[in-house]
Amino acid sequence: MRAIALVVLLAGLGAARAEEAFVTNQLSDDLTVVDLATSKPVATIAIGGKPAGVAVSNDGRFAYVTSPDAKAVSVVDASARKVVGRIDVGGGPLGIAVAPDGATVYVADWYAAAVRVIDVKEQRVTASIAVGASPSGLAVTPDGRLLLSADRDDDSVSIIDTSTRERRGTVKVGARPFGVTIDADGKRAYAANVGSNDVSVIDIATAQEIGRVHVGLRPYAVALAQGRGFVTDQYDGKVSVFDLATLQPVKRITVGDYPEGIEATADGKRILVANWESNTLSVIDASELKVTGEVKVGDGPRAFGAFLRRTE
Repeated sequence: MRAIALVVLLAGLGAARAEEAFVTNQLSDDLTVVDLATSKPVATIAIGGKPAGVAVSNDGRFAYVTSPDAKAVSVVDASARKVVGRIDVGGGPLGIAVAPDGATVYVADWYAAAVRVIDVKEQRVTASIAVGASPSGLAVTPDGRLLLSADRDDDSVSIIDTSTRERRGTVKVGARPFGVTIDADGKRAYAANVGSNDVSVIDIATAQEIGRVHVGLRPYAVALAQGRGFVTDQYDGKVSVFDLATLQPVKRITVGDYPEGIEATADGKRILVANWESNTLSVIDASELKVTGEVKVGDGPRAFGAFLRRTE
């Protein structure tokens, strides 16, 4: 019995470690795949068009990458490590999110104040949803029913019904929201406000801002793990940590220069941070709140979105 239990335990540990990071490198026009078990790059995939946003499907089969300069979204086969499709979306595609069932991809068009809806099977844009000015970050609730768009130049977050594809509400937040993250319960959202140096806490059901957390200079995006929020402060080269229950600051962690994309691993034990000017991916221990590793990636890493992939 002990031997069986040990095998199960080891199998579970192996599955927890089986994750990869798909990091968009805007200046080198490519995507770096990092094995998080070894903290080493295992592939570089050419993308083009100054890739910025990225979203990996829940099943781990595909990564979708926005290229603002090419006005397109690349479809990457995550296992084969190659581009298998390219979808013209026009405008300025930036933020991107995949529906939980993997059937639909949403793309924020920075210039058109709209979210483009892509049918994955058809690999084309099938609808457009009007939102606020300069939409950036996107996030979908775990049940797939709602889509949130951080509308930077309207100082607001749009709440969209994915079935009707209409905006059902608008939440006024801090100045110039950029990244937006939804918690695992689908109840709260966190918008990083680059203009007011804070994070807005949103009650999704009531479409109300219920709190504001002061962080560092030019917060870009938020990750959630172990009852805490982790925020990349671009101009400070740090990650601000706050308590999700009290909204009080916990610590600030020094990472690389100009941190942008950030996400927690599936087990919540590590936080990954893409550092634009350092060309690195920082690994933070979410419990000890300290950097435990650094991985060299491409030039100008942004990793804006859900860039982690579970392989098992």
